[in-house]
Amino acid sequence: MATNTLTDLYLEKLKDLYSAEQQILKALPKMVKSATHGDLQNAFETHRRQTETHVQRLDQIFEELGKSPAGKTCHGMKGIIEEGAELIKEEPEAGVLDAGLIAGAQGVEHYEMAGYGSARTWAEQLGLEEAAGLLQETYEEEKETDEKLTQLAKQKVNAEAQASERENGNTERGMAHAGGSVRGGRNGHGKK
Repeated sequence: MATNTLTDLYLEKLKDLYSAEQQILKALPKMVKSATHGDLQNAFETHRRQTETHVQRLDQIFEELGKSPAGKTCHGMKGIIEEGAELIKEEPEAGVLDAGLIAGAQGVEHYEMAGYGSARTWAEQLGLEEAAGLLQETYEEEKETDEKLTQLAKQKVNAEAQASERENGNTERGMAHAGGSVRGGRNGHGKK
């Protein structure tokens, strides 16, 4: 389909989001199973149920447009999910795995927030107020999930990942010997 109008762009974004949500629904059970922290498992399970609602909202929007959600693969989400699957296959320490799963899940949330925010704005511009409201609801839920993941990482999971590092003797000094300075040095981009 040629994307020549704002309506075309809006429809393509909705299809992209629909594909993304379908991929997330398939990935979340594996994330629940792989997570070792109970609170993280619960967060992923809660988001799985929310994602089902997000798909229902998109179905409603497509029905009102008289269009099908099929026909597009969200390659951005596919890549984000593949990165998470690679981490799981590496089988890192439990705390490190959970910290990585949170980072990957936040990549998912940020992708979705960008997509839902754009689609909502276009729906408003096109006078599709009911769709804009549904898209805003989903945007808010994605944002809330991102915030909960940040809290979980800061309050529990990252500290547990760091503790496993200390137990294995991997300290800041070890990182500096590996070629990078933890504080005050240059990062991989040549910047301070």
